[in-house]
Amino acid sequence: MTWSESGYVDCLTSERRGYAWVMEHHGGVMPEEARKAAVEWYPYQPAGTPFRGLVFHDEAWHWAMTAIHGDRYVVDHPELVHPSPEYAAPPDPSEDAGAWAREGIPL
Repeated sequence: MTWSESGYVDCLTSERRGYAWVMEHHGGVMPEEARKAAVEWYPYQPAGTPFRGLVFHDEAWHWAMTAIHGDRYVVDHPELVHPSPEYAAPPDPSEDAGAWAREGIPL
């Protein structure tokens, strides 16, 4: 898939936000650490990077639950296979894509 830069950044920001939310609300991770974990899992990849955005093939919910509960979470915790309604809620309008950069977290 060919990404426009803005489309890639929007997707990256959304997935980071979702991953951090799960880590905080289901993993008990403090917000700052949850954001750092999200950036580690979803590093910015410059245009032209082979397979850029491949991690997007599963949504952040899955990757975060795997980090918290292990690869077998779908078997061991079937109640967690589908995202909670709170996870799917629209982001807080006060948080924009630039919030990550303003807090010193690289895109």
